[in-house]
Amino acid sequence: MMNLSSKLPNVGTTIFTKMSKLAQEYNAINLSQGFPDFPPNPKLVELVKQALDNNHHQYAPLAGLGSLRETLAEKLNNSYQLKYSAEHEITITAGATQAIFTAISAFIQPNDEVIVFKPAYDCYEPAIELYGGKPVLVEMRAPEYKIDWQEVSAKINANTKMIVINTPHNPTGTVLEKEDLLQLQQLTENTNILILSDEVYEHLIYDGKEHQSVARFPELAKRSLITYSFGKTFHVTGWKIGYCVAPKVLMKEFRKVHQYNVFCVNHPMQWALNEYLQNPEHYIELSAFYQEKRDFFLAQIKGSRFQFIPAQGTYFQTASYKNISNEKDTDFALRLIKEKGLATIPVSVFNKNQKDEQILRFCFAKKKATLLKAAEIITSI
Repeated sequence: MMNLSSKLPNVGTTIFTKMSKLAQEYNAINLSQGFPDFPPNPKLVELVKQALDNNHHQYAPLAGLGSLRETLAEKLNNSYQLKYSAEHEITITAGATQAIFTAISAFIQPNDEVIVFKPAYDCYEPAIELYGGKPVLVEMRAPEYKIDWQEVSAKINANTKMIVINTPHNPTGTVLEKEDLLQLQQLTENTNILILSDEVYEHLIYDGKEHQSVARFPELAKRSLITYSFGKTFHVTGWKIGYCVAPKVLMKEFRKVHQYNVFCVNHPMQWALNEYLQNPEHYIELSAFYQEKRDFFLAQIKGSRFQFIPAQGTYFQTASYKNISNEKDTDFALRLIKEKGLATIPVSVFNKNQKDEQILRFCFAKKKATLLKAAEIITSI
């Protein structure tokens, strides 16, 4: 038996993998893992076929297809009124998670502290720990999940290297407001603190709200790496393709890691995405598309015993079951799969110290028929 010392001794299989596996085992409706059960736009699929027929089968450039990066630079400028250099400040990645991991690995060294807001997407902390950093956790409390900026200020010290933000937010479906970004800008002014901004749900935002990207705030943008996902935006999560934008001085370090991590990513998909992005309606219409799904789902479960505040963004809806059971959310979620045939995500797995607030996360990126079947189960509980 080899004597191995794990670099991540406390990390196991992700909750998403566990719940999706159980959903298959019990033939349950899967509202757990965040993926749509409907196909992408046929136009995008056709563009991929064209790219394959046009023989784009070899390595893409390290930073990504040049024409795609030019298109993204124009898109970012139109969306957030900030110019990024396609050549030096945009890199195509193998999904947003790879971009997040690469950003952390490029800048975090032993004993660096990284502020993370909990509940949090579960890829941040393992990457920080893998490079010897220390996650410094700031809890956002249910059900509003607002950031206490005074607490953040109290945790900043000489060892603080990075702050990770995520808006629209997974798993809570909340969004950061302009005032939040102004507070963050003020706290990091005249420091060497970097911002890693996870904005994969940038186009999934509801009720007339405007996505507050760090790119809207020039002083924040100077210290920020921003990650995006084509998979989340265009219903193709299995393609695992996204991108990262950052000032040249930061992107130079990012690419040093990127070239030895993946070097480059799926070439024909990049040609297809570049063509697809020429029509801005393909992403501008997404807020209305997903808000309709959110509203439909919430209307169907309105008469249930679950309590909820409508999600402000993402395609996730959280709901409290305190009126139903005193069980731990992990136990309740497991029972829902086995006894009711419905898979969800228990939010405690994302919380500081796995704090259990008896809240589940539902993914509503599903066909109406799927949401109707799920709602029938939810209202029967």
